[in-house]
Amino acid sequence: MARGRLRIYLGAAPGVGKTVAMLDEGHRRAERGTDVVVGLCECHRRPHTEALLDGLEVIPRRQLEYRGTTLEEMDLDAVLARRPQVALVDELAHTNVPGSRNEKRWQDIDELLDAGIDVISTVNIQHLESLNDAVTSITGIVQRETVPDEVVRAADQIDLVDMSPEALRRRMAHGNIYKPEKVDAALANYFRIGNLSALRELALLWLADKVDAGLESYRAAHGITQNWPTRERVVVALAGGPEGEVLLRRGARIASRLAGGELLAVYVSRSDGLTAPLSVVAGLRRLTEELGGEFHTVTGEDAADAVLAFARGVNASQVLVGASRLPAWQRGFSTSMAERIIAGSGDIDVHVVTHPGAGKGFGRRRGSALSPRRVWGGLATAVLLPPVLTWILLADPFTSDLPLDIPIFLLATVVVALIGGVVPAVVAAVVSSLLLNWFFVPPVGTLTVANPENTLALVVFVLVGVLVALIVHRNARRTEQALAAQQESAALAELSHSLLGSTDQLPLLLHSAVDMFGVRAAGIIHRPAIGTPEVVASVGDLDVLAPSDHEDAGEAHELILQPPGLAAGRRRLFAAFGAHAGAVLQRQELLRSSLAAAELARDNAARTALLSAVSHDLRTPLAGIKAAIGSLRSAEVTWSAEDEEELKEAIEESADRLEALVGDLLDMSRLQAGALVAHCRPTDLGEVIPGTLATLADPGRTSWEIEPDARYVFADAGLLDRVVANLTENALRYQLESEPVLVRASRVADRVEIRVIDTGVGVPEGDHERIFLPFQRQGDVPAGNGLGLGLAVARGLAEAMGGRLAAESTPGGGLTMVVTLPTHEGQELSTGEGGAR
Repeated sequence: MARGRLRIYLGAAPGVGKTVAMLDEGHRRAERGTDVVVGLCECHRRPHTEALLDGLEVIPRRQLEYRGTTLEEMDLDAVLARRPQVALVDELAHTNVPGSRNEKRWQDIDELLDAGIDVISTVNIQHLESLNDAVTSITGIVQRETVPDEVVRAADQIDLVDMSPEALRRRMAHGNIYKPEKVDAALANYFRIGNLSALRELALLWLADKVDAGLESYRAAHGITQNWPTRERVVVALAGGPEGEVLLRRGARIASRLAGGELLAVYVSRSDGLTAPLSVVAGLRRLTEELGGEFHTVTGEDAADAVLAFARGVNASQVLVGASRLPAWQRGFSTSMAERIIAGSGDIDVHVVTHPGAGKGFGRRRGSALSPRRVWGGLATAVLLPPVLTWILLADPFTSDLPLDIPIFLLATVVVALIGGVVPAVVAAVVSSLLLNWFFVPPVGTLTVANPENTLALVVFVLVGVLVALIVHRNARRTEQALAAQQESAALAELSHSLLGSTDQLPLLLHSAVDMFGVRAAGIIHRPAIGTPEVVASVGDLDVLAPSDHEDAGEAHELILQPPGLAAGRRRLFAAFGAHAGAVLQRQELLRSSLAAAELARDNAARTALLSAVSHDLRTPLAGIKAAIGSLRSAEVTWSAEDEEELKEAIEESADRLEALVGDLLDMSRLQAGALVAHCRPTDLGEVIPGTLATLADPGRTSWEIEPDARYVFADAGLLDRVVANLTENALRYQLESEPVLVRASRVADRVEIRVIDTGVGVPEGDHERIFLPFQRQGDVPAGNGLGLGLAVARGLAEAMGGRLAAESTPGGGLTMVVTLPTHEGQELSTGEGGAR
């Protein structure tokens, strides 16, 4: 059975007309004779939408009981049994009622598709899983119902139902989306112009990416390689040279002037692993990202072919390449990468950008790849080996034949090249040719050559010897470079592995640098624009003013090694260490920024919660005081003495509550500002606990118990009084009226634990830490019964005295608050009940 086709109407926000478009399509298909049913349609009591159901078969919904409420869902089995050609199923991202066969509606739709039924559905952009965080940051609303992107991307057809923000707001204002009583709130919150514009852009960009991916698939399936300029993409070809920054900035300016322009940087890495220094590549990547582009690395033998293959792969319209760095005298012998890209570009526009290094050569060090010892040994061999061979050949006249002599001397030249490289090999070739001419080419004993063929043979001999020497020398250089790259890769892999497993990364990196480069000291310094460099981290005896080797480690930071004198062959590895150090510093800065942002967010949340709490909880006692005083001062009513006493008592209770609230606020502000100082001294719990309980509003609902060896603690008596009072008042709010709250003190090793035990509703273990945050209330405690600061203040005061405060579940139900304080020696049994000893 062929799988059904899925068509989705995508919208930027509720009310743009997705459901209407779905029903209109259902009517069009039904008029053409297609069997269409409505599996589920959410009309939201909109008359126009409900009217569109007329003329379409609607499958009755299935009713499910959930927590005493009857809810309706699509009857999947009924739709499958009906087996229409097309089913209309609204709201793709909907979460089904618990107890349904599938958790999500898109899973129901998947079953319909498997049954060969075509489905038309709807979804808003905010319900896509990949955009959930972006939508939350824009609207401030967390979308609980989401659908995986791959489900939507797999649809056979996606239609965008678009509407301008202004038109959608007018539709909202006319009452065509929400009920009239909800219109003002919706327009002031979710349906703001900015929100709707951002959501619309998200929908357009997401669909554009989907269309672009479909286009690429089509081009690949049909073998289309030529450029289709559907979107302007600018590819910047990078070779790792100093001109990279110039090219990237020019490319960014060009892309910014194009409609929907994209900047793509491509760095071509050689397949033999001999690439630009890691720090250079990292800097190019960082600059690309800062300019809003994407950085890619490709590998290829020919850089021009690799760049063109990448450009065609991303359907690029333009390529930027730097002007050739070849000197003018070399351009006649070899073509530059820019010329090769132009030759193979076809319909892709190529921009050749000049830069300060154009025509000045590559600046590479061309010194010998061999050690001086090998070069001198090769020169000695070049001088001694040809005469020895001459003596051997002359000693046996039967072996002396020019066609045989020339290969023997050529072999000697190759041996010299293997030992000492190109210079000794050239010397050996010249010496061998002279010896061949003098001793073996007629007329013997002179440098004159009688036979022209022998002259040609000598010339070819010299050329072959020189060419062989050059090849051997080049291979030796490549071998040494490859070996150095392999050593660098192994060292960097080991360093990366060590850094990933370490929490103290900078010292570990510096220790590795000291061991790797054999130096006395290494450090990371910060160089301000003005003033002496500052040491960020160091290993060994580092002197920032002493000479040293330097390497950039991010902005305004350097990695230095002392003493200086690092070999040129180790500079690449040193640059890689600098790049690692820069990455570690950047990570630390990002971590600090993240922590600061999180702290700022907590402060903002606390301020918001404070304003919300103060608006009600402080107003309540003030309103009570004002009402009572107004009643007493009223001349229209004559109050009895008993009524006056009751009003005065209400004033006193409201004032006490206000005093407690203000006290908690002041304590919390002092704790957060670090201005609270605890004056700890030996404190008798036998005096503090009973005295505290006696001051509570209902001391008869409390009891206390102190073990003999737990009577004395080292604490601030005043702060401890506040801690015990806050914890006990909190426990009384949730304790059953018939049972008392128990305060028990016991000794554990060198600490004393004060437990405030209730057997009320309790708190889930997962919330034991959350209840200590400011402005937290558990359960259905009445509003106006505190700011939710009591536990936060209690923990802060306990920690100020060098103690701890934690929550535990009471065995059998309830919550136990445990205050742990340092003990002070003393023995006395004390028990009491009702706040009296």
